[in-house]
Amino acid sequence: MDGEDFLPEGGKLPELKLDARQAQGFISFFRKLPQDLRAVRLFDRRDYYTAHGENATFIARTFYHTMSALRQLGSNSEGLSSVSVSKAMFETIARNLLLERTDRTLELYEGSGSSWRLTKSGTPGNIGSFEDILFANNDMQDSPVTIALFPVFQEGQLYVGLSFVDLTNRKLGLAEFPEDSRFTNVESALVSLGCKECLLPADCEKSIDLKPLQDAISNCNALLTERKKAEFKSRDLVQDLGRIIRGSVEPVRDLVSQFDYALGALGALVSYAELLADDTNYGNYTIEKYNLDRYMRLDSAAVRALNIAEAKTDVNKNFSLFGLMNRTCTAGMGKRLLNRWLKQPLLDVNEINNRLDMVQAFVEDPELRQGLRQQLKRMPDIDRLTRALQKKTSNLQPVVKLYQSCVGISYIKNVLQQYDSNFSALIRTKFLNSLEEWLTKDRLGRFVTLVETAIDLDQIENGEYMISPRYSSELAVLRDELSEVENHINNLHKHTAADLDLTVDKQLKLEKGPLGHVFRISKKDEQKVRKKFTSNYIIIETRKDGVKFTNSKLKKLGDQYQALLAEYTSCQKKVVDDVVIVSGTFSEVFENVAAILSELDVLQSFADLATSCPVPYIRPEITTSEEGDIILQGSRHPCLEAQDGVNFIPNDCTLVREKSWFQIITGPNMGGKSTFIRQVGVNVLMAQVGSFIPCDQASISVRDCIFARVGAGDCQLRGVSTFMQEMLETASILKGASNKSLIIIDELGRGTSTYDGFGLAWAICEHLVEVTRAPTLFATHFHELTALGHNGDEHQHVSNSGIANYHVGAHIDPSSRKLTMLYKVEPGACDQSFGIHVAEFANFPEAVVALAKSKAEELEDFSTAPNLADDSKDEIGSKRKGVFSPDDVTRGAARARLFLEEFAALPLDEMDGSKAAETVANLKSDLEKDAADNPWLQQFL
Repeated sequence: MDGEDFLPEGGKLPELKLDARQAQGFISFFRKLPQDLRAVRLFDRRDYYTAHGENATFIARTFYHTMSALRQLGSNSEGLSSVSVSKAMFETIARNLLLERTDRTLELYEGSGSSWRLTKSGTPGNIGSFEDILFANNDMQDSPVTIALFPVFQEGQLYVGLSFVDLTNRKLGLAEFPEDSRFTNVESALVSLGCKECLLPADCEKSIDLKPLQDAISNCNALLTERKKAEFKSRDLVQDLGRIIRGSVEPVRDLVSQFDYALGALGALVSYAELLADDTNYGNYTIEKYNLDRYMRLDSAAVRALNIAEAKTDVNKNFSLFGLMNRTCTAGMGKRLLNRWLKQPLLDVNEINNRLDMVQAFVEDPELRQGLRQQLKRMPDIDRLTRALQKKTSNLQPVVKLYQSCVGISYIKNVLQQYDSNFSALIRTKFLNSLEEWLTKDRLGRFVTLVETAIDLDQIENGEYMISPRYSSELAVLRDELSEVENHINNLHKHTAADLDLTVDKQLKLEKGPLGHVFRISKKDEQKVRKKFTSNYIIIETRKDGVKFTNSKLKKLGDQYQALLAEYTSCQKKVVDDVVIVSGTFSEVFENVAAILSELDVLQSFADLATSCPVPYIRPEITTSEEGDIILQGSRHPCLEAQDGVNFIPNDCTLVREKSWFQIITGPNMGGKSTFIRQVGVNVLMAQVGSFIPCDQASISVRDCIFARVGAGDCQLRGVSTFMQEMLETASILKGASNKSLIIIDELGRGTSTYDGFGLAWAICEHLVEVTRAPTLFATHFHELTALGHNGDEHQHVSNSGIANYHVGAHIDPSSRKLTMLYKVEPGACDQSFGIHVAEFANFPEAVVALAKSKAEELEDFSTAPNLADDSKDEIGSKRKGVFSPDDVTRGAARARLFLEEFAALPLDEMDGSKAAETVANLKSDLEKDAADNPWLQQFL
């Protein structure tokens, strides 16, 4: 994007207006600020903002894309780089730092000269102070969560105490669990909770290697914040929680007594988020025990592989699962719930079927679905309005909007009551009973009566939120006086129109805004009446949308109106405060209503997607993880088939226990292997979220986890090689997967030499088949791996427990040797490599392709020659061209796998450096002895 796009109209930035004395005072204040490399500090100068020093350079480079935006404040020797920021650009910067990036915090200062104070601060996990700016023109799609972690090493085992706070929904949670050295449990919790910021003690125990934890936090795009270990304390915690948690303190004491390490994390969180400093939090928080096993576990690699979350690089909204499935109607509530559901797929078959029943009800009854969508579109963000009420600011707008939502809630209740079909009982127990109870006279009925009595609803159309004059005799007198002035202004409007020969309202408009009461006409009409503009009329401003002007009478009446309005506002302030406080007592009811409307919104969104696709989605059959198979007939990738110009070819997937539970998929690059294995993962995830899926027919055995190893992404930027990233992700699979998981692996081993890669791939396959026993889709370019699936092979060392070979179809024309991709997954192994054909596909020069073919033929001829191991010359050839017997390969791979397992099982966290080195040397020495009579193993070493 061109940097000029970011400059205001005309390409000019707001002018930095400071005289030498003001500049010197400010510079001396700025230099005394504590250093914080993460903080972007902006200074509010009323009409615009400024940033200085490193922050100015960062803003110029990142947002203006030009250093010419920088200005110098003060004299050269003491000068300070500065940049000015318009109000619109401030919103852009705030959204980028707090909603998109995860490496910066934002601070806003107010003041003048050398006297400034910090008035707002925000981090990706705590955006509350900037909500009005961030969501002025956009829905709030996600509720950020901040997590605190307290890792402890005890009795040879690593434990983690975890606590989280969701400041949007005012929720706290606690968890405690044993952890492995890769911190896989923590990573799945970060994904599931939607963590944006993570607190860690700055001085953890030396025996704990925090590098994998820091990597996990970085992979999950969360900001890492280190706090002093002294802050991770649980003293007075029950007393503090007693103030902010809703209800009595006893349940809180009982819950807290179940934890040890998590309490320090919770103490740090309460202190960091300053929950006790804001008395509007008192009695408004809930607390829960967070159970890691309640939802399907996903790590950051799976989130990326399955394209669950939106990315800035997405070409269109259908690129991500969230973008595709987001057909929600409410202002933000539905989007936030969808975001959470996609990261928390269900494990309980009954819960999944309840969601699917509701989606089916909406799919089968278009009238119900459309009626609901129509009403949900009118729903404001009730969660945010409720929070605004709890802040107790003197503002009637949230009260009025909540009142208007009550009308919509009543209509939604009526729409649901009219449904009379298979799922009526479910709709009644899940939604209707609660809505009917909350809409009674004693609940929201009392709120409606309060608003209708206390607020002047007639004035809302004019954009004014005022207390009804009937509510107070003093206000009634002032209201009459205001009405009288308004009548004079309206009469003047008519008189002026007649004087200028213009029609009232159509040509001559009367407007009320920051400039007070003004007349406005279009530029075209202004040319007609220019001659009539005598000295009686004063032009205030000329803009594209017309000319604003006034006269002495309108100015006088406008001033009178403003004075009366100010008196009215002052008089009504106390009444407003009372109304806001009483309205705040209905917060809990509105929170419950918001939860129901959000759920209805997401479920109807699933139904809308299922019915509006070119090929409708179907309801999957769900079985427990102990029974059933994963069978997807005619499955498609939902995001890919939604792209323009794509004619998607469906494929069947039959993962059947003891038959095809482990599938090796071979075939040419670009043939569709990657798409196929990902679409299986996406279909399983969607089904467990409670959505219909893009298949002709489907039966899914619930999975507790999806592990994905499909491409190393940008890991080189973080100093990790592609191969190392492959190995780290695969280590997570080998350690974390169980027979209830689903594993998808794509092209493992391509980051190293062919035979090393093949050996690792073989060893990993053996482990997954014999130990993990999870349903697995293993796409590979090593077509030699298909030997695993051959029964009765004399060299077979793997028990064939459900290994099946599949390949993606490709047709080579016998005469032209041209390759055509068929994109069909078919049973059986692929017996050749198509690399050179794909190079032809990519229009490689003919000479290069011809040379590649001749070299490939040479190597194929060479690999069939007898192995003359005695000849030293041939030994070099054998290393490069790989002439090993199948028996050498199988025995070598089995021994290599044993070495890898023994290495992986070492408790390196507990061993000092010399002991670890000695143990590893012993393992290697044993391997070298066993390799003496195995050429393949020698090559592996």
